[in-house]
Amino acid sequence: MASRTPGKGPRNGRGDAGAAGKAAPAKKAQAKKAAARRPAAKKAAPRKAPPPPPPPPKRPLVVRVGRGLWLGIAHPVGAVLRGVGRGAKGLDPAHRKDGLALLLLALALVVAAGTWSNLRGPVGELVTMLVTGALGRLDLVFPVVLGFLAVRLIRHPEKQEANGRIVIGLSALLVGVLGLVHIFTGAPGRSEGAQALRDTGGHLGWAASRPLILAVGEPLAMALLVLLTVFGLLVVTATPVNAIPRRLREGAVRLGLLEERTPGGSAFGTGTEAAPEDGYGDHDAYDAYDDFDTPVTRRAPRPQRLPEPDGEDAVVAPQRRRGGARGGRESLDPVDVAAAAAASLDGALLHGVQPSPLVAELSSRVSTGRNGKRGRGAGADAGTDEAEHVAVGAAPSGGVPDLTKSAPEPSGPLPPRAEQLQLAGDVTYALPSLDLLVRGGPGRTRSAANDAVVDSLTTVFSEFRVDARVTGFTRGPTVTRYEVELGPAVKVEKITALTKNIAYAVASPDVRIISPIPGKSAVGIEIPNSDREMVNLGDVLRTADAAGESDPLLVGIGKDVEGGYQMADLAKMPHLLVAGATGSGKSSCINCLITSVMMRSTPEDVRLVLVDPKRVELTAYEGIPHLITPIITNPKRAAEALQWVVREMDLRYDDLAAYGFRHIDDFNAAVRAGKVSPPDGSGRELAPYPYLLVIVDELADLMMVAPRDVEDSIVRITQLARAAGIHLVLATQRPSVDVVTGLIKANVPSRLAFATSSLADSRVILDQAGAEKLIGKGDGLFLPMGANKPVRMQGAYVTEEEVAAVVAHCKEQMKPVFRDDVTVSSGAKKEIDEEIGDDLDLLCQAAELVVSTQFGSTSMLQRKLRVGFAKAGRLMDLMESRGVVGPSEGSKARDVLVKPDELDGVLAVIRGQTEG
Repeated sequence: MASRTPGKGPRNGRGDAGAAGKAAPAKKAQAKKAAARRPAAKKAAPRKAPPPPPPPPKRPLVVRVGRGLWLGIAHPVGAVLRGVGRGAKGLDPAHRKDGLALLLLALALVVAAGTWSNLRGPVGELVTMLVTGALGRLDLVFPVVLGFLAVRLIRHPEKQEANGRIVIGLSALLVGVLGLVHIFTGAPGRSEGAQALRDTGGHLGWAASRPLILAVGEPLAMALLVLLTVFGLLVVTATPVNAIPRRLREGAVRLGLLEERTPGGSAFGTGTEAAPEDGYGDHDAYDAYDDFDTPVTRRAPRPQRLPEPDGEDAVVAPQRRRGGARGGRESLDPVDVAAAAAASLDGALLHGVQPSPLVAELSSRVSTGRNGKRGRGAGADAGTDEAEHVAVGAAPSGGVPDLTKSAPEPSGPLPPRAEQLQLAGDVTYALPSLDLLVRGGPGRTRSAANDAVVDSLTTVFSEFRVDARVTGFTRGPTVTRYEVELGPAVKVEKITALTKNIAYAVASPDVRIISPIPGKSAVGIEIPNSDREMVNLGDVLRTADAAGESDPLLVGIGKDVEGGYQMADLAKMPHLLVAGATGSGKSSCINCLITSVMMRSTPEDVRLVLVDPKRVELTAYEGIPHLITPIITNPKRAAEALQWVVREMDLRYDDLAAYGFRHIDDFNAAVRAGKVSPPDGSGRELAPYPYLLVIVDELADLMMVAPRDVEDSIVRITQLARAAGIHLVLATQRPSVDVVTGLIKANVPSRLAFATSSLADSRVILDQAGAEKLIGKGDGLFLPMGANKPVRMQGAYVTEEEVAAVVAHCKEQMKPVFRDDVTVSSGAKKEIDEEIGDDLDLLCQAAELVVSTQFGSTSMLQRKLRVGFAKAGRLMDLMESRGVVGPSEGSKARDVLVKPDELDGVLAVIRGQTEG
């Protein structure tokens, strides 16, 4: 942005060449002052100006005319080509996919003309040399493969995930078949000529079979190539090995060779298969991306009615029914099988994939089939639909439903992402694609471990004669929360007093009791899962809530214990404190925050100030265009950067007060709409202010170097900067009272606590217990502003490869534009006499005394060195001029800026042995 008045640099994070030119006189003035303060003996003699270079020789007239004609033609042609390139880059992604499909179709036509007919000319010779030479006799099939790929891209452009699988499968299938063809036709060598290879499996067939024949012999080579062919066929059709019999039966049913049973029998007329006992078949990974929409049949038990204590019927434990046609073999109801299939495929929404028509059809047939069967039984009524819906997730032992949230089914397609955004100055910036972030697997459902925990809890309640029962549970990525309802006149303290007994019963020391669950009349018991899940940042950002929001500071946090994704708007928090012990997931959380900002915001929307005293955590983000200054690793420079943020905040408030706005969003909207204009004669051009996000990776290091300056800056920023669009994220692994002080806690309302080592650290972060019982590796408690109780969640994770891909994309779009005044302190220093004179030894003793004791007091120098007040004050001023102590603050002791291990360097500077 242009400066407020002529002569000042830009203030909103967007510098330019003009600002750099205006800053040049200030740099020259500083250089003159520094030269004036140097001793006269060190001044060098003025250098003589070098002689001017000789003028270049004049070129001949013919050369100049030719050069002018060439440039006159090259410039217009280059401009036209660049315009075409920019237009192609701005095409809609759907048009790009259609263009690729049509290109494959055109190649298929050309190859078909060259292989199926005698195409003459250079194109025919090229097809013969490349296609026929590489594939041999199978060159006739290659156009069909290209046509299949083109038709698939046209019909299913949304199924991008299967493209890589199909290419790999077709490649394996092609190599295996070509190798077998080459062996069956005699396996000729390259010495027999190119025509011999064209009549067999081509060069690819020779390359696939010849090494195997030489290594293991021809029979074993054929067997290996057959296995490779089968593998390619299975990958193309998305069929695992254990699903081959099911697929064969489905194909036989479609061809009419087998009859599909009615609802009284099995799914495909056999009725001989029992449900898998280990439950592995319920989590088949291949069914999640089946592109051929084959019916998925799941074996699930049917609910059974059992009497409850109050005499009413309730749907509880599922029970397998015995079939008499097979001599007592177990068979399952197809309607319940369909229900289980629909429930197990609900996790497809977690990946941003729309449910297939098969699942929707199965879900719609569930209630109809059940109502018909219940109507034929004794005691059936129309009011049991809701109970039967709950029974889909009922446990076989305790009748406890699974209440975990499933991803809501979107009513329509997600809004398209803005692939390219136009920034000020005709700069086109493309946001990174979500394809750079990997997708996670489907969320795990209930398991036998959940049912065992329910039985253990019920046993504990019965043994200690507590009128309570488990009414449901929600399974999260890290822990499962079991909901316990109390009977009448039962105190909540009876449950909390059984914490150790419950931990003993479930064999887990990390049991946390919530009394009550927010919004429910139930007590929550959180017990860690034996099989933890990974929460990927890409899944969080692909949710409908994230895709529909346009807030630039909306970031992905993780997944809560109820199965819902957690998003947070840093502009509403408005500041966040992240704390946790080493290895608890704090650095991963910081990476997710920065990556979310890069994925959703342009450098014109959000600018970053990254402070990394550890020097290794945030180096991956060096050079991204969102940075307003290079990553700060020096704690002293970080204190100066925080002071600059305070000055930037004051300047923004000056504009808000001058133009009559209360928030920076209102000011930016007015600037974009042209409703405000600068005063006449000011020479200033108004531009929207970007959000400024300051992320400090380790607050403890800053508080050790300059505690008062850092605390004052943080407190002032957190008190006032919300309306100015400036937000802080403070992270530390040492949440003690000397790092996270009372003033900082009072002004940072939002907290994110990971696992801590003690109860005292948990109270410092959250003002309550709980963080000391977390199990680490991303398990955290999120307490946003305004919430009474924290939310248990598993923090999102982003890999280094994903971060590198996003950073590379951002670097390709723009180069960073840094501000030169961020880490330069403003204000003139106090003029102090720098002539030490005969007090050199006394000054060295004073510096050694102050640094070793870390106590800068004038009265102490008087007592220890036996000098007067004037001499002690002069020694203190000399140490201030050399950066040993801070400025005077009245009657308080001065801050000591030098650590004891840096004493030798300070003494060397005082003695003049090295330059400071």
